[in-house]
Amino acid sequence: MVYIYRFRTKQIIKDLEKKMVFIVGPRQVGKTHLAKEIGKHFEKVDYLNYDFFEDKKIIKNGEWNTDADLIIFDELHKMKDWKNWLKGVYDTKPERTKILVTGSARLETFRKSGDSMAGRFFVHHLMPFCPRELNKKNQKVISHFLERSGFPEPFLAKNEIDASRWRKNYIDALLREDVYSLKKIVDIKLIENILEILQRKVGSPISYSGIARDVSSSHVTIKSYIDLLESLYIIFKIPTYSKKIARTILKEKKIYFFDTGLIVGDDGIKFENFVAVCLLKECLQKNDFLGENNELMYLRDKEGREVDFALVNESKEVEKIIEAKLSKSQISKHLKYFKEKYNFSAIQIVKNLHTEKEVNGIKVMGAEKYFLN
Repeated sequence: MVYIYRFRTKQIIKDLEKKMVFIVGPRQVGKTHLAKEIGKHFEKVDYLNYDFFEDKKIIKNGEWNTDADLIIFDELHKMKDWKNWLKGVYDTKPERTKILVTGSARLETFRKSGDSMAGRFFVHHLMPFCPRELNKKNQKVISHFLERSGFPEPFLAKNEIDASRWRKNYIDALLREDVYSLKKIVDIKLIENILEILQRKVGSPISYSGIARDVSSSHVTIKSYIDLLESLYIIFKIPTYSKKIARTILKEKKIYFFDTGLIVGDDGIKFENFVAVCLLKECLQKNDFLGENNELMYLRDKEGREVDFALVNESKEVEKIIEAKLSKSQISKHLKYFKEKYNFSAIQIVKNLHTEKEVNGIKVMGAEKYFLN
């Protein structure tokens, strides 16, 4: 496979000099590949994957090379009580030894629970490719992202058949391996049904009770399973912004998929999902590099006026509102409304755009230009 340099590489190497580093993100997004590339910058590296039987024994017995400059623990979250175990390893390791941990579940979530691991690590979220990360030699048009997604293997596959075969295996592994690893008691058929419903509701506010009626289950179970899909980086949710907007609708969240290829819908909704992934990646990179708390949200009021996305900084101020359109260059009336009422910086990103323009402070930009600058 062609190797594409990831922007985070240099920062991760710098962060390893200070603390241990977690690389988190969806399954098969390139975490292991990146970890091994980082390993090339160290003289003595021990790579241990908890999914491998022999490595699992080494991990549990603490039998890795004591003179290693870098130890890479892959999929460590599948180990029982891994947090306390890792804390002990970190606190007793030789000073020269750096620790890099990767996983396809949200390893960083325990920060919010007062866990004693706090202050011992940096987190880097590795997301699917977006245009800005690719050099000109490997550049692909936006349509390629909509067809294949930004996951390395389908994105770089020679043909659509290979990409489709990857996706089928990917979903099977997610549901039967990763889901089970985090939740021992799970109704696989029910979670498959929920996933199928979500694939058709991308970009729409999600009603747990509505889905519960559709699949004859409880509101609590639906929420639990959707949270599980989020914790495994299959989907992500974005909330409504409400700090400045009067008469805000109930705080229903919209869902998007990290893998655009999973969406069942037209090119318009696939394009919106692609934009969501790239904007989320932009927020997470700022947070990881600068220690900020930027968020991706959307705007909606009780009158039903809605704008697809809002980039919100850690002061909870809107820095930019964004509408995603497949081919419309005519400015969205809702984007215009929120721009005029609240004086937000506003952009309409259009996939198929012939001429860029700016009207009353609202920029209309082509997708490739926006995501390459």
